[in-house]
Amino acid sequence: MADHQEASVTLPSDPASVTAARRYVTEVLTEWGVPEEAETRDTVRLIVSELATNAIQHTFGQSPVFTVKVELERDEALRIGVTDSHPRWPQRLPAAVQQDNGRGMVIIRWLMAEAGGRLTVKPTADGGKTVWIALPWKTPVA
Repeated sequence: MADHQEASVTLPSDPASVTAARRYVTEVLTEWGVPEEAETRDTVRLIVSELATNAIQHTFGQSPVFTVKVELERDEALRIGVTDSHPRWPQRLPAAVQQDNGRGMVIIRWLMAEAGGRLTVKPTADGGKTVWIALPWKTPVA
């Protein structure tokens, strides 16, 4: 198995793409030999769902597509990046008790803290951004 692996997919900015992004990342992790029962898989699925949803909802139709990139550096980190072409960066907003949305970044930051990971946002050459998460990774023992 390679020490460094990468995969990516570009999807339309449509709500149906959230499921497609989650399924894609799950399939990639399976191809790379990450066990189905690995707790990290559930965390990654939830994070991908939240990041993809943000890329669709908060770009206000100005990013026709978004890209999900997965990188695995064995015994170091699993990284997931979601890129869109909208210049607006994620906002840390307080989630009001009666608010139906707006908790995505709160959830992601909590999951990152729980897993010992980190979240970064990087600008892209075309004026958009990539929201990256990095989770510590140890190759599961078979």
